[in-house]
Amino acid sequence: MRLLRAAPRGLLRTLGPAAPPRRLHNRVPEHQKLFQEDNGLPVHLKGGAMDSALYHLTTLICSVGTCYSLWSLAQASRPKKN
Repeated sequence: MRLLRAAPRGLLRTLGPAAPPRRLHNRVPEHQKLFQEDNGLPVHLKGGAMDSALYHLTTLICSVGTCYSLWSLAQASRPKKN
C-alpha cells in the first residue's frame, strides 16, 4: 500500500482504467460484398494487389525453402571428403 501512495501520479494514471472505447465504423457489409461477388478470383486474392503480392511472396519463400532443404539433404547424404 505504501508503494501505491509513493508512486508518481503519472504511473498511477497509466495503470488506471483505460479510456472508453471509440466507436468504429462497421465495414463488415462492405467486405462481404467484396468477397462474395463472383469475379472468378479465389478468395485469398480478392483483396487486391497487396493480397496478390503477399501470395506470390509467400509462394517464393516456400519454394526457396523447399529447394534449400532438398539441397541440404543432398549435401548431407554425400560422404565427407578428407
